[in-house]
Amino acid sequence: MSQLSPVLKQATPVVATRGEGIHLFDADGRRYLDFTSGVGVTSTGHCHPRVVEAVQRQVGRLIHGQYTTVLHEPLLTLTERLGEVLPDGLDSLFYAASGSEAVEAALRLARHATGRPNAIVFDGSFHGRTMGAAALTTAGTRFRAGIGPLIPGIAVAPFPYAFRLGMSEEAAVEYALRGLDHVLATVSAPGETAAMFVEPVLGEGGYVPAPAGFVAGLRERADRHGILLVLDEVQTGFGRTGRFWAHQHNDDVVPDVLITAKGLASGFPLSAIAAPTALMRKAWPGSQGGTYGGNAVACAAALATLDVIRDERLVENAAEQGRRLVDGLRKVAAGAPAIADVRGLGLMVGNEFCHPDGSPDPATAQRAQRAAADLGLLLLTCGTYLNVVRMIPALVVTAEQIDESLALWSKAVAVTTD
Repeated sequence: MSQLSPVLKQATPVVATRGEGIHLFDADGRRYLDFTSGVGVTSTGHCHPRVVEAVQRQVGRLIHGQYTTVLHEPLLTLTERLGEVLPDGLDSLFYAASGSEAVEAALRLARHATGRPNAIVFDGSFHGRTMGAAALTTAGTRFRAGIGPLIPGIAVAPFPYAFRLGMSEEAAVEYALRGLDHVLATVSAPGETAAMFVEPVLGEGGYVPAPAGFVAGLRERADRHGILLVLDEVQTGFGRTGRFWAHQHNDDVVPDVLITAKGLASGFPLSAIAAPTALMRKAWPGSQGGTYGGNAVACAAALATLDVIRDERLVENAAEQGRRLVDGLRKVAAGAPAIADVRGLGLMVGNEFCHPDGSPDPATAQRAQRAAADLGLLLLTCGTYLNVVRMIPALVVTAEQIDESLALWSKAVAVTTD
């Protein structure tokens, strides 16, 4: 009898039989509040009726038309529609099937376009598990250990993780940008640096928003040195943080390349990189392709996702309910010394657990996550030390569901830390 790989570790004990909105149900009919959203994928909730209808309609017409062989209407329409939400000037798209694949395509484009070999990433980054993406990932050794040597030419600069650095956000930004300048002076010369890859909010690295001024500082240095600025919005894009793109919160910055996936298609595998056409033309012939990129059914799901986000004002809802969630979580943390920090943007919120001396406390974080699951609230951990419990409900979440989650979380924390 075959089985799943024993290396796969389940975050919760749930075997889901169906999903509806913010809820998952098991075979016994037990209802769970799903604050994992398939790791930020089911942006419009489970089985949103408009997404289901669009997918069912498309399946009856064309399931797959490989898009370097034939074009199809959902692909062309999606490309046009994404132009309405992408930053100005990013008018050319390449589609793939996963975030890692899109990251690899962005790295390939950067090297082709600049003729330079190196890339800079930031401490705590997560860009994927494939070989190139893993080389760009520093969120934890679990993502890259035992598979080396990884591709060369990747340098790591500091990220302004103010809480961990013990600094104000302003001081952390200054520290991180000085560190980047030091990397450019000592490890990766500007003339050999093709791109800087950065998440506007660290994902697997601990749900740490980049403070105001950081991305603008990267943009200034990129412009000065002819380096491409690549924003990885795989987890943060499509309204997750209360703006359509997370980088729109603090800095008036337009990237050279934007990477998107996860919430793009409400659960169907689809990713993309967007760049100006003049830049995209610099990719070498044959360097972009793939069997499943731009799949017709996934594109239909993405079109329905865009409609739902617009018509149900889900970006605005993410901002409103995110504030409610953070306020409630901070009240819970006020009575639980083990929770040392609560932070986030929109519906992308982390609770960092620490020992009294400030060192990471993954054991308590994981006990709290498991206790929440026992109570019916599904959550995930993240962070280099897995000491951050993250909350990423679908963008359709209501105030009542936020309050229900807070009540369950408060109980989970109480039984864990008493």
